[in-house]
Amino acid sequence: MSAAVSAPVRVALDAMGGDNAPGEIVLGAVQAAREYGIGVYLVGREELIRAELAKHDTTGLDLPIVHTDEVIEMDDHAATAVRRKKNASMILALQLVRDGKALGAVSAGNSGAMMAASLFTLKRLPGVDRPALGGIFPTKDKPCLVIDMGANTDCKPEYLQQFALMGSIYMERIFNVRSPRVGLLANGEEESKGNQQVIETHRLLKQSASTLGLNFVGNVEGRDIPDGAVDIVVCDGFVGNVVLKLSEGLAETLLGLIRAQMTSSLLNKLAAAILLPGLRKVFKRLDYAEYGGVPLLGINGSAIISHGRSNARAIKNALRVARQTAETGVAQAIAEGLTRLEENQQPEKQPQAEV
Repeated sequence: MSAAVSAPVRVALDAMGGDNAPGEIVLGAVQAAREYGIGVYLVGREELIRAELAKHDTTGLDLPIVHTDEVIEMDDHAATAVRRKKNASMILALQLVRDGKALGAVSAGNSGAMMAASLFTLKRLPGVDRPALGGIFPTKDKPCLVIDMGANTDCKPEYLQQFALMGSIYMERIFNVRSPRVGLLANGEEESKGNQQVIETHRLLKQSASTLGLNFVGNVEGRDIPDGAVDIVVCDGFVGNVVLKLSEGLAETLLGLIRAQMTSSLLNKLAAAILLPGLRKVFKRLDYAEYGGVPLLGINGSAIISHGRSNARAIKNALRVARQTAETGVAQAIAEGLTRLEENQQPEKQPQAEV
C-alpha cells in the first residue's frame, strides 16, 4: 500500500520582492517561524538569503531555501515579466502552491506581476468572473474589508455581486465575523443613488442575498468606512484604489502632524509621554503592517500581495494570513457559494405538454 501524501505545512515567500528585500523579508519569515510556527520556503538568491539568515538565531526553525537568480523588478511591465521571467522568485513561490508543496504564497514585489502570475499559475476558481483584491481598513471598532482594491477597474454588476460573496466569506473565516454586514459603496444611502452599475448591483445583491447567505444592508457612503458601519464595502477596483490611496495619504499626514505636535514644545513632550501608551495602540491599528497584505480572492489557492514598503512585521503577518486563508478553506467556500448562485439562476424546466 502506498504511503499517504502529507498536506503542505509551509508558506512560500518571494524573498526578493519589495523595497526592503531581502533583509526585512527574511526577518519577517524568521519571526513568523518563531512566533507562529510557520514553515517558510524562502525563494530567491540563495547567497543573499543565507547572508540574512546568518544575522538571526534560526535554530529549530523550518526555513528551506529555493534558489533562483531571476527576479521580477518593481518597474518591470507586469504581463511581460511574467511571460519572460519564468523562473522568477515570485513565480516559483506560486508554483509551490500549485504543486501542493505550499499552503500559500506571499510577495511584496511588483503587485501587477503578482496578480498576473497568480492568475496564470493558480487559475480562477470555477464560476469566478474576475478575482478581486480585498484590503483591510481600520475603523473605530473592528476592521472593514474593501473589495475590489484595484484588480478590476471596469466591472459589470455581476462581478461586484461575486466580490460581495468573496468578501463575506473572507471576513467570516479570517476575522471570525458572524454574518458580516455587506454595504455597496455609493454617493448616498438611498436605493436609487449611484450610477447605473451601482443601481444594478444593488438590485442583484438584494435579490441574491438569501441564496448567497449575505447580510446585505444596502448602500453606504465613503464616511461609513472609517465609522465601521459595515464589515465589507463592495466597489469596483478604480474606486477602491482611490479610497486606498486617499486613506494611506491621510493616515500618513495625520500621524506626521501628531508626531510634529508632540515634540513642538517641552509641555507637549511631557503630555506625549503620558499619552504614549494609548497613542501606540492607535498607531498600531492604523499601520498596514498589522494586516500583512491584501488577499487575491477568487483564485484556486492562497496568494497574499504585501505593500512594496513592507517591513518584517508586515511580512510576518502576511505569512500568517496566507496560512489561515488556506487552512480555513476560503477558496473552497467561494466556489461552493458561486455554485449555489449559478444553480439558483438557472431557469426552471417547463413541464412538457401531454400529446
